Amino acid sequence: MRILVTGGTGFTGSHLSRRLLDRGNEVVILDNKEGLFYEELKNRGAEIYIGSVSDRELVEKLTVGCHTVHHLAAAFRQVNLPKQVYWNVNVEGTRYLLDAALNNGVKTFVYCSTCGVHGDVKKEPASEDAPIAPEDYYQYTKYEGEKVIPEFLNRGMKIVTLRPTAIYGPGDPERFLILFKLVNKGRFFMCGRGRAHYHPVYIDNLVDAFQLAADSDRGNGEVYLIADEHYYTLTELVTAIAKVLQIDLKIQYIPFWPVWTAALITEMVYKPFPGIDPPLFRRRVDWFRQNRAFSIEKAKKELGYDPKIGLEEGLSKTARWYREKGYLDS
Repeated sequence: MRILVTGGTGFTGSHLSRRLLDRGNEVVILDNKEGLFYEELKNRGAEIYIGSVSDRELVEKLTVGCHTVHHLAAAFRQVNLPKQVYWNVNVEGTRYLLDAALNNGVKTFVYCSTCGVHGDVKKEPASEDAPIAPEDYYQYTKYEGEKVIPEFLNRGMKIVTLRPTAIYGPGDPERFLILFKLVNKGRFFMCGRGRAHYHPVYIDNLVDAFQLAADSDRGNGEVYLIADEHYYTLTELVTAIAKVLQIDLKIQYIPFWPVWTAALITEMVYKPFPGIDPPLFRRRVDWFRQNRAFSIEKAKKELGYDPKIGLEEGLSKTARWYREKGYLDS
């Protein structure tokens, strides 16, 4: 099959693209930057185009002849990124891509949203029908992207929406790396009591879900939360990272709200300087208080989703990659 992967040179997209190539598919990638795995994917035969899903002519061109579209591209969190950029990419870009896919006879469209549309989970574990309560503009526009989909259902194209939880694994140079680096120092400053829940999803488990969403004869018009089997308190998570790093970790608990206030002040100081992220900001501090705990029963029952790699194995593979690449040397 000829398959388009938007965001295909990024962390999640590159893993999905490699899996699709392994299965003998013809893979077309659209991303706004080359990413860490550009050369590898290019050498393996992927067609790679640097551009944006907000470019209507480009997405029209790239969907020609495609059987499936995996839409992972998104304007992600940057503190001073204009809201219009989020809207153009996450909402209008999704609309352009769906329209082009429909025009060019694409059979299956898988949209990557985020569990973040549910915000701070009040009743655990949350299912797909939990309240929608995005806490930042990224999450808001990802849900607005979901709301575009009903316009295109029942017009001959299968559309499935996935809401992944916290993605991690080898190849991730940002998200979990911060945690690994902090734990690797032997002392971790925990804002608050460390009891908020966090729900990871290992990258291979998530790629399994993308394949199931595309290949299954079920799921048209449905939304699925995708996560690992279990969720953890923040204290349990950092302790598990310390175990795979073989670090004798000391966790120091500090009050939440003074740190949050300092983050607010720091954001205000940096606001006149667009393009420069402050060293401390509220979203990063909010990580310590927001609950993320979800049920994956719907995906298991309807798609046959089965997250095979658990936390210890996933963290061990991630730690090995970080060490091989020198990320934990300093």
